[in-house]
Formats: sequence, C-alpha cells, structure tokens
Amino acid sequence: MNQTTPRDPSRPLSPEERAKVQRARDKAFILYEGMQVPHRSCGIALAETFNLPARPYQCLRRGGITGEGECGAIKAGELVLGEYLGDPDPTGMVTPELREAVQCYRAEWIRRIDRGFCGAQQPPEAAPDIICNHLTAPFGDFHSPARQKFCTNIAAQVAEIVAEILVRWGIEFEVTPIPGTGGKN
Repeated sequence: MNQTTPRDPSRPLSPEERAKVQRARDKAFILYEGMQVPHRSCGIALAETFNLPARPYQCLRRGGITGEGECGAIKAGELVLGEYLGDPDPTGMVTPELREAVQCYRAEWIRRIDRGFCGAQQPPEAAPDIICNHLTAPFGDFHSPARQKFCTNIAAQVAEIVAEILVRWGIEFEVTPIPGTGGKN
C-alpha cells in the first residue's frame, strides 16, 4: 500500500488534488467514449485509468459479459480500490483501509451515479439495482448512442469517485496520458 497521509474521507481536496481527480474522470471518459481512441469496455477503461492490467477487467464488460451481472464500471471501482488498498497476502484479512474505502465508495456511487430509469423507480431505502441489463433496458438497443453516452458518464463518474477516495486516503497513483491523444486525459 502506498499510503502517504492519514485517510480522511471528508477533508477538502487541494486544487492539485482536484485536478488529478478531474484527469482521472477525463481519462475514463475518453477511453470509454471511443471518439478519440478506440472504445474500451467499462471495466477496462477503469483499469487503464488507474494504470492497472486490463486483462482481468474484461469479464466486467456488459455486466459480466451476459448483461445479467452488476454494472462493470461500478464493480471495477471496487476492484481498483482493492488493488490499491487490499492486503497483498492472499491469506490476509480485509484491511481496515479497504473496508472503509469500499463503504465510502458505495455511499458515494449510490449518491452520485445516475442510474437512469432503473434508479428513479426504487424507493430510497431499497438496495440499488445495478444489473447491467436493467440499467440499459430503457435505451432499447444496447448499441444506441444514448446508451453509450449513459454508460460513458457512469465510467467517468466512477473514476472520479475512486480517484477522490484514493487521494483522501493518501494513496499515490498517477493518471498517465492516453497514447495517441497528444497528452490529453
């Protein structure tokens, strides 16, 4: 774990930290949107945003490939936190930092992620339904521009939330430029 300062989920971010969070959001947006570079799936866009190996994140595409699983972007956010805050010992317990970060992450995505029609139908006390097919059903065609825009925004919002948590937990990470974009992200 590359923790440099004590974690504090409520502290305000400095201008430099806000800029880093924005770079993470922008990078995920560009990678998923597929206009400036070839499209990445939601999980892969998140892995690449945080410089993690993309291969295991392929199974998050379209909710576990079938659409019947949970949103790949939201699940990828949890996995990214695990990569940075989890115990590297395979027999180790969940670290207190990871437990707290995942609880914070869940509260934030519930509060901030637009879940569209599906999220609007549920009472606030209900567990949020983030099944890919349910989130994307209102768009009809999964390949429609409207669905693409909806999911692009979810991926970008997840990157923003994860970056904020990592920054507040004092975790060092880099948001590198996307090859082929002239340094944009």
